[in-house]
Amino acid sequence: MKHSILSMICLFAFTLLKSKNMVDSLYIPKYNTQNLLKTQEFFCDACGCAAGNGSSGFESLLNPQFIGIKYFSQHYKAKENLFTNELTQDQYFNTIQIWGKIPITKKLSVYGSLPFQLHEKKTLQGNIRINGIGDASLMGIYHILNSKNTFHQLNGGLGVKIPIGKFDEKGISGVNPSFQLGTGSWDYQIALNYKFQENFFALLINTDYTIKTENKKHYQFGNQWNYAMTGFQRIWRNENSIISGKLGLQGEVYDWNKQFGEVMPRTAGSALYGKIGFEASYKKWSIGSEIMLPAYTNLASGDIEAKSRFGMFVNFGI
Repeated sequence: MKHSILSMICLFAFTLLKSKNMVDSLYIPKYNTQNLLKTQEFFCDACGCAAGNGSSGFESLLNPQFIGIKYFSQHYKAKENLFTNELTQDQYFNTIQIWGKIPITKKLSVYGSLPFQLHEKKTLQGNIRINGIGDASLMGIYHILNSKNTFHQLNGGLGVKIPIGKFDEKGISGVNPSFQLGTGSWDYQIALNYKFQENFFALLINTDYTIKTENKKHYQFGNQWNYAMTGFQRIWRNENSIISGKLGLQGEVYDWNKQFGEVMPRTAGSALYGKIGFEASYKKWSIGSEIMLPAYTNLASGDIEAKSRFGMFVNFGI
């Protein structure tokens, strides 16, 4: 499956390059033509710690200013028994999130999100579930550059994660200390988003870095770097609607966790995903969905293996 999705990505990229000679626009929203080429930033969705803080990878060309709701699920396999190398414990991270991006000025927008977490891990002693409000996020997004022919665009963002979600000190003793509702810490994020768009095709390149601080329990989750490249191809449109497909790669790198300033072993790692999905819009409404499968995974020094991710959203343009 991993090799298949990578082959699909290569084939899709070749098809997209051929599409540059077409002569129509990828997207022309009637309700907001002044912002039709802006893109909706993507940010971390889960609890803000290694292996549980995956980015959903949602980059959208539809409804650039919006309010909406998003669902994002992650599945991991973890080592439950320290005396064997077998990964037997299934862990599920589920997030239902209210989010939005609201324009303040012509070049400045504010992004915000508030998640509700529903996490579960299946252990030999029985299933363990936690649920509740997660950490809120707030970010200012500035429009840095837009070429006259609208082919190129660059946006930057500075943000903060507000520790609303509960942090349980007992949870850090497990193989995956990210089995939490929140980090208990104020964390800070820097993001860049570049877009190239021509005819039926758009390419988004995104990167963001999250600096995580020590919480009141003297635990500090490792800093996190996300990066992604996603191609969008318009499939169909009429006067009020549009459907686009997307395909890409997304990677995440996690630094070591620390407790009382000491590095916690077997907490760093990285993963690379292939993803495929779609977006559709009707007037001011847009929906989207995507599936992500790991091409490479080395989390917590091999104690945790990424399996799959799924996400979907419904937005209303403002």
